[in-house]
Amino acid sequence: MQIARNKTVAFHTLGCKLNYSETSSLSRLLEQEGFEKRDFDDQADVYVINTCSVTGNADKECRYLVRKIRRQAPGSMVVITGCYAQLKPAEIAAIPGVDLVLGAAEKFNLASHLADVTRGQGARICSCDIDEVKDFHPAFSLHDRTRTFLKVQDGCDYNCSFCTIPLARGKSRSGTIARTVATVQDLAARGDIREIVLTGVNLGDFGENGEDFFGLIRELDTIEGIDRFRISSIEPNLLTPAMIDWVAASKRFMPHFHIPLQSGSDLLLGLMRRRYRREMYAERVRCIKAAMPHAAIGADVIVGHPGETESLFMETTEFLEALPVSYLHVFTYSERDNTHALDIRPIVPMAVRADRNKTLRNLSWKKMQGFIGEHRGQSRKVLLEGHVTTSLMEGYTDNYIKVTTPYREEWANRIIDWEL
Repeated sequence: MQIARNKTVAFHTLGCKLNYSETSSLSRLLEQEGFEKRDFDDQADVYVINTCSVTGNADKECRYLVRKIRRQAPGSMVVITGCYAQLKPAEIAAIPGVDLVLGAAEKFNLASHLADVTRGQGARICSCDIDEVKDFHPAFSLHDRTRTFLKVQDGCDYNCSFCTIPLARGKSRSGTIARTVATVQDLAARGDIREIVLTGVNLGDFGENGEDFFGLIRELDTIEGIDRFRISSIEPNLLTPAMIDWVAASKRFMPHFHIPLQSGSDLLLGLMRRRYRREMYAERVRCIKAAMPHAAIGADVIVGHPGETESLFMETTEFLEALPVSYLHVFTYSERDNTHALDIRPIVPMAVRADRNKTLRNLSWKKMQGFIGEHRGQSRKVLLEGHVTTSLMEGYTDNYIKVTTPYREEWANRIIDWEL
């Protein structure tokens, strides 16, 4: 049953690739119900903001976006969903102009909730205890980028000291290998998808009833019609040497790994409640480089976590300097309610956190420049973006080196040989 006729909707996504895949799926669900999608900067009847909880700016970003909507479309309906909506629904509902707040269990029921909500009657909260969130909802992005982000896992059973994701998304859960394969086969049948990025909260934890992530990627590798797969991010304790060797021999899985580190200090890794120590991380990096010397390796790092003294930060810096990683994603620690890190001392001053962030961002730039330099003069396969936003087009090599070139229509959404 269609609940809308000639209704328009616009989406805005904050946060990770997982959120982008879910936003795209929510958009398609509403289009099936008769909504017409609009750009977020255009006028629309309904605006949906899919929020993140990883950074400490969720409240500020939400308020800014709601004010923006109220200025450009004062008669529209505003819906907030995502991780922040699950963690602090009452706080969001108190923002002037918000009409509907959907927690983790209700976001994929967006269409039916819109049929029941009337603009201007105060915010309705549709949420529940996170322990009640048990269903897995697959999602994938389309049209936003040449690469498609495919959600194959959700939630997390880990209990890292700094993280609220288990409170926002619930326990680890996933679909079956057969269902995921069927989805990818459907995407392949479209004929316009060249690359799929596998995403999840704790991707390597995919699998129930005897299935696992290694089994999934082996099955996906046999599917014709998709040229490339990437593993978005995987914990070092879940990335096995056998998996690394298999990727090295695969024709479809790219030589690109993103492996969260968070700290190069064993003491701090313990305080963070991480499930590995630095030697395991270094061993995984060595294993990748032995099997694929050309592989790109990215690392997540948190600076300013409680207990991070200057000497422990230097341990991280020196550890990363010595490792052949290609780039860093650097996050500044921010206090989150209901996390163990709030009880850890000493607290790192904000100015020190900012300085440490800058130090590691500079190191990341040097690492990436060195990695690019190692491949200068080589020819590698590049997938160039298919959509036009400027006179330039961008793409990535198999090992995640970014290429920018003047737009040529015949190259759009094509994989070509490129001399670096």
